[in-house]
Amino acid sequence: MKLSGIKTFSNETSERYALALFELANEESELEDIEKNISLLLKICKTNHDFNSFLKNPTNQPELQSKVFDEISKIIKLNKNFSNFLQLIINKRRIFFLEKILDKFVKISSNRKGKIDATLISSKDISQDERNKISQEISKVIKSKIEFSFKTDKSLISGIKVQVGSLLIDTSLSNKLKRIKQSMTEI
Repeated sequence: MKLSGIKTFSNETSERYALALFELANEESELEDIEKNISLLLKICKTNHDFNSFLKNPTNQPELQSKVFDEISKIIKLNKNFSNFLQLIINKRRIFFLEKILDKFVKISSNRKGKIDATLISSKDISQDERNKISQEISKVIKSKIEFSFKTDKSLISGIKVQVGSLLIDTSLSNKLKRIKQSMTEI
């Protein structure tokens, strides 16, 4: 069960570290370089089970984690400020939040560039052209570029749901039926 609106310690902490990294990268004019580093490290986090286990293992000593990340920095030629940032979160014992921090950084960076993440949920598969059309229409209205993640939910019966930040547009038949049922019980 996901509780939206409630910030957990890990989300709040990850957001603070991501924002600090973003501000540093922006201030040092290294945003593009650090974004590339983050993209590469995120790919490793999401695809390498052993690496993920290493990050989340509470018995690993900071000295070992520091050595491992020094080697990673050398091998994949990480930006010096980004490498220092990784050492900081190791010293602060926050390395197990690494994937969340990197994901939050990507979102912050996208938002600052005027891109907004949104979710489009449809009762059936819709073509890329239809997705693009919906994206363009909503982008015009909110005056920002929208990047959709697409999901299919057959329980909607027909119609779509669009989630843009805290705004939810629900044109599904299941939602209309729910509102009718609710109004009938209020009589």
